[in-house]
Amino acid sequence: MLALLKAEDVGLVYESGLIFKRKQTVLKGINLEIEEGRTLGLMGASGCGKSTLGRIVAGLQRPGTGRILFEGRDINRLKRVEFAAYRRQVQMVFQDPEGSLNPKKSIERSIHDVLSLIDAPRNEWQDRTRQMLETVGLSEELLCRYPAQISGGQCQRVALGRVLLLQPRIMVLDEPTSALDISVQAQILNLLKDLQRDMGIAYLLISHQPEVIGFMASRTIRLEKGGCIQEKAE
Repeated sequence: MLALLKAEDVGLVYESGLIFKRKQTVLKGINLEIEEGRTLGLMGASGCGKSTLGRIVAGLQRPGTGRILFEGRDINRLKRVEFAAYRRQVQMVFQDPEGSLNPKKSIERSIHDVLSLIDAPRNEWQDRTRQMLETVGLSEELLCRYPAQISGGQCQRVALGRVLLLQPRIMVLDEPTSALDISVQAQILNLLKDLQRDMGIAYLLISHQPEVIGFMASRTIRLEKGGCIQEKAE
């Protein structure tokens, strides 16, 4: 199967200090491939650069060296309009579900903000909101509530639903269940599998939990300090 996205020799070095510069290698020589409709698991100890690599893949941060190829094109060479389209096709879902939503906005307002962003006709907002909630298994009763008034699992479902409105081809999932209770984790993981089956979305799943990676991923990469990568097929 052809890779939808590739990272080729990606590296990143942070510098600190005003006079005496200190360098810290965060990533070095990273290569990976994400195939359409499949899950690549990314594991590693805390601080090894997993989330940084996820942000680079999602186009939120530029690599120091190497490149990210999407359908064979270097994303850092895309024109502004093309890069904006890439950002919509590759979406990142973060660890803290409540933190991904504006606490001052109702759930309905947060959903409508995305519909406005994608220029969906206003007369379609109600139907598209209802369809999205049904897809992620939520009730319309939540629309008038605020993030602090719903559970962590419900917040994560809302966050996933908002991303789905953008019709992404790849989701970068950064520890998407680690802040949730065990029973809720299972529900979210099963939802992600259903979405992948029905919509063909590819996932880069970042997790420190082997059981989560084992359940979700068809291939696994381990990121170690210094940037070494080991890969195995599940």
